[in-house]
Amino acid sequence: MATARKRQVSLTDTKYYHCISRCVRRAYLCGEDKVTGQSYEHRRGWIEDKQLELAKVFCIDVCAYAVMNNHTHIVLYVDDIKDKRLSDKAIIIRWHKLFKGTILSHKSLQGERLDSAQQYFLNKDIEQFRERLASISWFMRVLNESIARKANKEDKCKGRFYSQPSMALTLRAA
Repeated sequence: MATARKRQVSLTDTKYYHCISRCVRRAYLCGEDKVTGQSYEHRRGWIEDKQLELAKVFCIDVCAYAVMNNHTHIVLYVDDIKDKRLSDKAIIIRWHKLFKGTILSHKSLQGERLDSAQQYFLNKDIEQFRERLASISWFMRVLNESIARKANKEDKCKGRFYSQPSMALTLRAA
């Protein structure tokens, strides 16, 4: 039985993790389909661009990656110290680069004064945004979902593109 990712990740043991995402339904991630002759090599650029974009937003660095014809390998470094150094405003700005945010997060960025109840709920939102911006699961979710949507649109199909991502512990030499 698979182990939940949050039980696999221990930032006190290591901050480096090797994640693998595999395609389903014999889908091509990149390369050339020998049967049809169709090239999917342009998808490599999608993955590289999205990884760069996400590394600028998340408190996670991409150390290495490999894009194969039906799966990807990515080595991530979780910078949980960076996550703690960022101001609440910086966290909201980063979150808004990927997601809509909340009414309160938008009010806060616009400089609107919040009452104590609103500030309480905004603080809860910021806490959640901060946690997610240092989460491997959220990083992989955003990466894979965007690639899957584009690939499904291009392939004119619906449904899963990736199987559940797997993760292996990658120890760093001291």
